[in-house]
Amino acid sequence: MRGQRKLALGVLLAAAALAALAFPFRATWWGGWVLAVAEAGVVGGLADWFAVTAIFRHPLGLPIPHTALIPANWEGLAERVGAMVGGRVLTPQYLVQEIERVDAADLLARGAERLSRADLETATRAVAGWAAEQLTPATASELVARLRTLLVAQPVAPTLAAALRVARDAGWDRRIVQTAVLGLADALERPDVRATVAEVIDELLLRYRARMGVYPRIWIGLAELLGVLDRERIVSALHSGLREVAKNPDHPLRARAGEIVVELELRLTTDAALAARVDAAKNELLATPAVVALLDDLAASLRRTLLADLAAPRSEATAWIAARLERARQALVTDAALRRQIGDWLRARVAELVLRHHGRIAEFIANGVRALGPEGAVRLIEEHAGDDLQFIRVNGTVVGGLAGGAIYGVHLLFRLF
Repeated sequence: MRGQRKLALGVLLAAAALAALAFPFRATWWGGWVLAVAEAGVVGGLADWFAVTAIFRHPLGLPIPHTALIPANWEGLAERVGAMVGGRVLTPQYLVQEIERVDAADLLARGAERLSRADLETATRAVAGWAAEQLTPATASELVARLRTLLVAQPVAPTLAAALRVARDAGWDRRIVQTAVLGLADALERPDVRATVAEVIDELLLRYRARMGVYPRIWIGLAELLGVLDRERIVSALHSGLREVAKNPDHPLRARAGEIVVELELRLTTDAALAARVDAAKNELLATPAVVALLDDLAASLRRTLLADLAAPRSEATAWIAARLERARQALVTDAALRRQIGDWLRARVAELVLRHHGRIAEFIANGVRALGPEGAVRLIEEHAGDDLQFIRVNGTVVGGLAGGAIYGVHLLFRLF
């Protein structure tokens, strides 16, 4: 812009010099005509210099009214720019149309192809490390407290019902039953566990006999004397039964366990009394000091474990997360239908956000323009439009001179006639 400014000033000085040279010959027709052209050029150049300068600052530093227009009207200008761009340029219809034109599926495919397993592991380690560093003991306690508050405010019955439904659809309930039965059967093979179960059976038999009449007690005592009712036999029968349930996928007890899950899922969504009892038990459990301390200890232990794992040369957490991200990446690369579904969902959500918050676009733009400040805005406009503004000064000098020459030519014609 500095070169164009020198050009404009040079043209103006050239017009002034031409006027000075033509002044001694003003009595002749051609001298008068050249002087008129030069004088009109000087007037036009000065007028345009004043107009261009008045947009940005006070000419010659003089506080002339209606000059320094941008600094004087900066706040209103920022609001008008925001309203114009947000309301007339970036309209909701235009933005939604532009969003619909984006091929999100292709972007997902190209992005997934460019990533590698190493990239995923590096990014996972960096994010996990940052999260572990931010999760200080105080932050962990605060997060646990907020989590407890959310859990207290959130009804747990619908969540449990949804979890049971997901577990049934995925077959997790059968796996849990299988794991539990095998675990109990394996535990009963340990002598200490068998002894504990036998003691529990003895206690149950004693309580049962205490509530019964004389004759049932006699028959129970007789069964014990004959060895029919023996706690070791009961424990062995329980162990054999658990093994049988574990081996037979179609065992009636397994079917009954599945029925219980279905019934519980239904009751959690339809039985208001059960839902209230579940919520009350949840709130009571979360309010106990032992649970609060346990949650704090779990958060602290999780942080320590994560930091130790990330410090190892081969992080198990990073490898586990990266493996699942890699499977997702492969799915995006190979499954076109999945990419389309995700792309459509992303476009719909972005369009929804744009329509919901479109009113803030004008405010956002106005704040961005306002953040430049008067001096910053002046510099920005001069950097982008300064050359054209200087050429306006050049054009003012040239056009002024041509107009002056034309008017003087008309004057000469009138003198001839």
